[in-house]
Amino acid sequence: MVRAIEDFLGLPVVEWLARILLTFPFWGSGLAKLIDFQGGTAEMAQFGLQPAALVNAAVILTQLGGAALIILNRWTWLGAGALGVFTALTIPLVHHFWALEGERAIIAFHTAGEHVGMIGALIVVSILSERRRRSERGGLAFRGAAAE
Repeated sequence: MVRAIEDFLGLPVVEWLARILLTFPFWGSGLAKLIDFQGGTAEMAQFGLQPAALVNAAVILTQLGGAALIILNRWTWLGAGALGVFTALTIPLVHHFWALEGERAIIAFHTAGEHVGMIGALIVVSILSERRRRSERGGLAFRGAAAE
């Protein structure tokens, strides 16, 4: 049973699917903002982000570009880094639970917590990508790793 799970997890299609699933919140949001640019711009204005159209365009570029880099496993660290910084910034700009009250504060707190978890997942995908890249080049799987 364990071997079957290891074999399944080792399939390239499973890794590719995992990258798509991990980045879904970003490419899904980016596509929605691109398709309904006016709606995305209104969302930016709602949070006081100006100039709203320019911020919306930057968000679209960050979300779609970062997700694409991760999915394609090209410069994964850059895509994950951009999405991680973007996600971290949404906490004080949008999900500022400490400044809200009641149910809105609770929802914002849980959303901020999920964002922190997503940042961790983006770091993990970068680590795994770097390990694979180093392994394929014949180097150590990870800087500081003991030779096996």
